[in-house]
Amino acid sequence: MELVRITADNLEKEHICCAIASARDPQVAAKKAWLAARLAEGLVFLKGNVRGKCFIEYLPAECAWAPVEAPGAAVIDCFWVSGQLQGQGNATLLLNACIDDCRAKGKTGLAVLSSPKKRPFLSDPDYLRRRGFTVADRAAPWFELLWLPLKPDAAPPRFSPSVRGPGPAAPGFVLYYSHQCPYTAKYVPVVRAVAEAAGVPFQEVQLKSAAEAQACPAPWPTYSLFYNGAFVTNEILSAKKMVQLIGELCG
Repeated sequence: MELVRITADNLEKEHICCAIASARDPQVAAKKAWLAARLAEGLVFLKGNVRGKCFIEYLPAECAWAPVEAPGAAVIDCFWVSGQLQGQGNATLLLNACIDDCRAKGKTGLAVLSSPKKRPFLSDPDYLRRRGFTVADRAAPWFELLWLPLKPDAAPPRFSPSVRGPGPAAPGFVLYYSHQCPYTAKYVPVVRAVAEAAGVPFQEVQLKSAAEAQACPAPWPTYSLFYNGAFVTNEILSAKKMVQLIGELCG
């Protein structure tokens, strides 16, 4: 499969794989605006030349939108191959291209957020372990920072101190999110509306810079929902799932 690298020149015309195809959809617009601002910071978005979920997105750790300390390394913030594109070697093609690029740039290694078992919106731990990634750090309740060193003397990464501290002090729900994932543009308003209809306090915190994301109290700043200061989920919830969650927590 041919791989396409997103640049400032082709960003507007390329399908970005994981949101609705229409360029007018707010999800697409939000993601492309986020990407446009990150390209100058060294972000790489590499995709299969297809209309489907087949891509890898990574950037220098110093500019990563994640509470990770990994000087000289790179951080994969999204790696997704699904549907009919699975089982054809496409994930290996993408990851190999990422590794080759990072070696050429002199990166010390690759870090990626995962968990002991496959969870929504986190990279597949079984596949990554088969490719040589090992656990460098852990954070409650289920997050693992996986690591592939690219230099023999590479120091492993670790989570930032922000993820070890207390959660937000506000009562009710507090949602941290960014437009790194296009789905937040659609589903953040959805869960806010559900919470407001149920009379449950709801506060959203949009992270608008790498510095803000690196100071997030949760390991996955793209979307992390807290309730009464405790982490609840990193899954981007539909209205139905938010209703169920409120029933479980507030019923």
